[in-house]
Parts: sequence; C-alpha cells; structure tokens
Amino acid sequence: MAKAAAGKRTAEPKVQIGAIPYRRRPDGIAEIMLVTTRETQRWIVPKGWPIRGLKGHEAAAREAREEAGLVGEIGKKPVGRYTYWKRRTHDFVLCKVRLYLLAVTEQLPTWPEQEQRRCQWFIQADAADLVDEPVLGAIIRGLKLDEA
Repeated sequence: MAKAAAGKRTAEPKVQIGAIPYRRRPDGIAEIMLVTTRETQRWIVPKGWPIRGLKGHEAAAREAREEAGLVGEIGKKPVGRYTYWKRRTHDFVLCKVRLYLLAVTEQLPTWPEQEQRRCQWFIQADAADLVDEPVLGAIIRGLKLDEA
C-alpha cells in the first residue's frame, strides 16, 4: 500500500460505471453534459458505484438521472474505460470506470442531486479539455457522435 501526502491510497481497484451524456443541437453540433464533483467542483461525467440488480448500462443511466436529471437512450456496451484515484475523506481509492454513451432526450425539471452539483452542456472538444483525467478526455475527444 502506497502512502500519499493527503492519506493512504488503497491499491485494490474498485469498479465504477459512468455515462457520457450527449445531444445534438439544431445546427448538428454534438454537445456533452458534464457535472461537477460535490466537494472540489471539478468537471466530470456522471458516474458512481454499480447498483445491485442493475446491469452496468442501467446503473450508468440512473447516475445521469440522479446527478443531472438526464433521461435518454443508454448504450448497452461500454465506449471506453479509464482509471483514476478517487479522493475520499481520509484516503484515496483506485477506481476503474466503464463508460456508456447516453443519447439524451430530456432533462427533468428536478432531480436528486440538483442542489449539490452544477451541470452544463459543452461542445465535444471543450468537454474533453475540461475533465481532469487525460484518458477520459481522450475518450470524449475520440467519440464519433455523428455516427452514434
């Protein structure tokens, strides 16, 4: 187990699931919605822990609904994976995130985490630049949303 300045890091990777929510503007340009983390307000995609009784893509869709009020058509196969260190109160945990594409059809007027996070649509290149994890940025940049 490695030690970090801010606390312990656990080496056992934990699985998370995430959604990459996108829509197409009337002019045909694809946009991706990012949400902020609750504590540090960094831009991320909606993600969380697997949910018992739900398949990965179903859990990813639920995370997008809870974190940003998004509803749509979720892809059943991951479009990418990345690993990051999740900061917790007293330590860090290594997480491997499986990402699913969510074609957004609606944003609900209210949702569970509405007061805890900001959410905003960005063009694909800007979304890729705004996320901290380089591999996540590369995944976003490489999506062929015109073909999705």
